[in-house]
Amino acid sequence: MSFPPQVSTKMSETPSTSFSMVRRISSEGPLPSPRQSGITQPVVAKRISFYKSGDPQFGGVRVVLNPRSFKTFDALLDNLSGKVPLPFGVRNISTPRGRHSITRLEELEDGQSYLCSHGRKVQPVDLDKARRRPRPWLSSRALSTHVQRGPAPAAPGMLRAPRRLVVFRNGDPKTRRAIVLNRRVTQSFEVFLQYLTQVMQRPVTKLYATDGRKVPSLQAVILSSGAVVAAGREPFKPGNYDIQKYLLPARLPGISRRVYPKGNARSESRKSGNWKVSIITSDLPNAGTSSQIYIILYGQHRSSAPIYLYGMDGARFQHGHEDTFTITVGDIGTLFKIRVGHTNSGLSPSWHCKEIKLWDLNAGRQFHIPVQRWLARDQEDGEVCREFPVLNKGQPILPVTVYEVHVATGELWNAGTVANVYIAVYGEKGDTGSRQLFRSKSTLNFLRGQVDSFLLEAVHLGNLYKIVIAHDGLGPGNGWFLDDVVIKDPTTNREYTFFCHRWLDQGEDDGKIVRELYARNNSILSARQKLEVIRKETWAAESWKFRKGNTLQFYNRLTGGFVRLHPDSTVDAVGEKTDKYGLFDVIFNKGNVCIFQSHELRHLSLALDNGSVTGMASGGACTEMRVLSQPHRCALLESARVPGHLVIFDRRGNITNKSSAGYADLSREFVVFVKGVLLNSAVVLLATSLCQALCLQPDGSCTGVGKPSEKSYWRVHKISSRICMFESVKNARMFLRIKDGRCDGAGTGDSDCHFKIKKNLKNACISLESVKSPGLFVGLQSDGQAKPVVYTENGSVFFYPQVIKFGRENPSGMSVTPSQEEEKILESRNQQEMPSEPEARGDPSPSTAHGFHLCLRA
Repeated sequence: MSFPPQVSTKMSETPSTSFSMVRRISSEGPLPSPRQSGITQPVVAKRISFYKSGDPQFGGVRVVLNPRSFKTFDALLDNLSGKVPLPFGVRNISTPRGRHSITRLEELEDGQSYLCSHGRKVQPVDLDKARRRPRPWLSSRALSTHVQRGPAPAAPGMLRAPRRLVVFRNGDPKTRRAIVLNRRVTQSFEVFLQYLTQVMQRPVTKLYATDGRKVPSLQAVILSSGAVVAAGREPFKPGNYDIQKYLLPARLPGISRRVYPKGNARSESRKSGNWKVSIITSDLPNAGTSSQIYIILYGQHRSSAPIYLYGMDGARFQHGHEDTFTITVGDIGTLFKIRVGHTNSGLSPSWHCKEIKLWDLNAGRQFHIPVQRWLARDQEDGEVCREFPVLNKGQPILPVTVYEVHVATGELWNAGTVANVYIAVYGEKGDTGSRQLFRSKSTLNFLRGQVDSFLLEAVHLGNLYKIVIAHDGLGPGNGWFLDDVVIKDPTTNREYTFFCHRWLDQGEDDGKIVRELYARNNSILSARQKLEVIRKETWAAESWKFRKGNTLQFYNRLTGGFVRLHPDSTVDAVGEKTDKYGLFDVIFNKGNVCIFQSHELRHLSLALDNGSVTGMASGGACTEMRVLSQPHRCALLESARVPGHLVIFDRRGNITNKSSAGYADLSREFVVFVKGVLLNSAVVLLATSLCQALCLQPDGSCTGVGKPSEKSYWRVHKISSRICMFESVKNARMFLRIKDGRCDGAGTGDSDCHFKIKKNLKNACISLESVKSPGLFVGLQSDGQAKPVVYTENGSVFFYPQVIKFGRENPSGMSVTPSQEEEKILESRNQQEMPSEPEARGDPSPSTAHGFHLCLRA
């Protein structure tokens, strides 16, 4: 089974220190011979560019090729493995369209470009796009391999504390060294290889896992199971790489610790077990496999390491054959399950296993496991590994359970991923190993805002407590925003929630693409945790509205009106947008506690007195309101003096309390209009989500996944009451525009840059319609790229302005006015399908019956 490089050793199995060794009993197949390559004729220096398969955001690597720099084709592959981020290093080079593989240095042509991949399958890329500067939100950069002169901070996902590592000499398991990984020797992968060269007293240019998989980066070393094989230019040589002597014994999480007599604790911990394994391949058509088979034994003390069953003198696991091996593992305790799988490699990886027989040669016990299952991507459920319980006399057998795994991708722009996603589930009775999540009910997996459901078959794990989830970093835009994972156990009918709400992206957050998440088996607590996180994010995005000096309006979706305070101190929520009694000034602000004074009636402020909403003299304790952020940019207004007392209105817009009507007829949520948002010369942020904004890129394109920083600031140029232009603050004289079917920031301030502002009261946002191309709005694709779109309610045309600097109401000397042609366009568009602002409110519907919105007023 294939694992992503940064995930496999950490995710694949329960941490194990059991040593694993295979002895040949029956005939075994020959080892793969190393790739034969070499430069036989001198060549002229060539300048060649190499790009990453399937990733147009990778900027490419330029290499000068001459007889001195690279003497063999393998040397070139090794050099590129440190520069091109691929799971198992660069193992294949092909032409740009992936049609022809390159196998010799002589085939590389000067000035040409080629694709690098870690397997035979190659995904073509648009080289013109790849040659541009890579966008930071689609980052898939390789870890630096340059030697640093001084101490450097740990890279994302790198070493945080010293740990031990066993280093074997390639092909000579008896030569091994135990080292301590620390920041001094892990400044970069190149520094680490130089350190190993000194320790092993021989050149070290490559590292392998003990099962033969290449370790291509420093992060893969840190995440390894505790042992690596150090090699020079030669390929990996299988051997009995025994790490038991150097690592302390471990046990499966959640399994009760067995207490040994003090006198023989040392001998007991180092006790080994000899097992005889016999595997019968079915006689079905195409039942044999070209993959490498492995087996893992799970005992009450711990699990074994993956034991790869390779041969020396013949093909293994072929149609109708029985293959027998003797393996040596550490003291795993009483065997209760096994996992068998393969690497899904070679020309015909599919495999149908008939049965497995195990003999404990020390205890004299025999186990027979009928399998009769396919381990193949194109058969049954597509899994390439299976788990089977083992029956022990006097002990109940564990059931095989099919877990339901529901993975929710976040709502942020570009949150989805095309990378391969892997998960390992941990319980009190072991783990599932690393499993790829690839077959769900959805046509495409891991799209923005989508919940994908998978089935995961494993021997029952008992109570679940942890998962490790990750992706392999392949493909364009491979970063992923994971919201949460919910696992349902049909055996116990329990549900476990693993909350994440973070990026798995080398260019976002902390740069990690692996997350370790712990379970909350109480769905109510999990929902509260998620709600609290969203509330904090909402407050961070909306708190600017409640600054002292701002003038606000409170909109109520249930009544379709605005909150207003009358001269007689009564309050309702049925006001029009232009009602002078519906404006409130923030005259006090401390954290999320504010006083909202009537803009028209300066002596009155909104107040909550004994649970009733009224108008009172400013400054009293009853006028202090606490703003509580809610999802979808809503907010509650709570009494700061009496927590729990909220501003509540009924369907008719009258003040009320919780007990006076049914819940469906009450509303207590708000969203505020801030007066003067889009005045001339104002500097605004056009937010596309709670933590993203419309941003101008250096190449002139626009994206909705920019960070809320100066790069995302826009200066407003007001053309008329409803028409504006937006100029980049960071890149002066570059305006947002729609032209020739594109939406970018390369405008010069002409009519292509004029936008009519459409306000959506229900969502507290604005949409930007092109004046020159009526009906086309600034919109976002799922990856966040800006493009002209037709108005929809799916949120792709919604922007949430945030004022960085307020502008002027009536700027002096303002001479820019709409042309007669633009006035005609506006007049004709007013009669088309887009509703006017009063119409946009519409009749309240049950689906929106509980919301107020804080709306933005230009």
